[in-house]
Amino acid sequence: MKIIMLGAPGAGKGTQAKMIAEKYGIPHISTGDIFRANIKEGTPLGKEAKGYMDKGQLVPDELTVKILLDRVAKDDCKNGYVLDGFPRTIPQAEVLDKALTELNDKVDFAIDVDVPDENIVKRMGGRRACVTCGATYHIEHVPPKKEGICDKCGSELILRDDDKPETVQKRLSVYHEQTQPLIEYYTKKNILKTVDGTVDMMDVFKAITDILG
Repeated sequence: MKIIMLGAPGAGKGTQAKMIAEKYGIPHISTGDIFRANIKEGTPLGKEAKGYMDKGQLVPDELTVKILLDRVAKDDCKNGYVLDGFPRTIPQAEVLDKALTELNDKVDFAIDVDVPDENIVKRMGGRRACVTCGATYHIEHVPPKKEGICDKCGSELILRDDDKPETVQKRLSVYHEQTQPLIEYYTKKNILKTVDGTVDMMDVFKAITDILG
């Protein structure tokens, strides 16, 4: 079972991807993680990717797909995998499809965790992170015992720049411009399934598992 997770930043798709991976015994593959692993291990693909990143350039889609295919060729992926953070654009989806077709393979499900922008701005604006240990909280859903102070190490909690409303709005507009078209792309392939991401996390998970069976 090969699954692609879609959804705006802050929609909770990463959390759902991890839960799916655990339930079905398949790896959760985040492109960020596999880039870091290849660079750390000094693989030829990792060195090639690092060359682009060191110059502040984006890693080309073809190289990203090569690194991804190298990862999904490993034994732990023989029963499937959950892709989180890739593809982000139509060209990436096309390169991935072409590469999988050449291996007589294909994506089974593209799951869109749908959350309106205003919910995401509110959700991310409520996040707080510890400056020392990195623990994360939410002022509504997972508040610290003492306001502004980390339960674990007693350090100050901050609103990260990434989570500030103006930054979130920018990230959302990039998402709508680049990634939203994938919804239509996978709808045409008859593999898109949409779940309501505004409900409780476990209800979102149940909706997904009902789809996957």
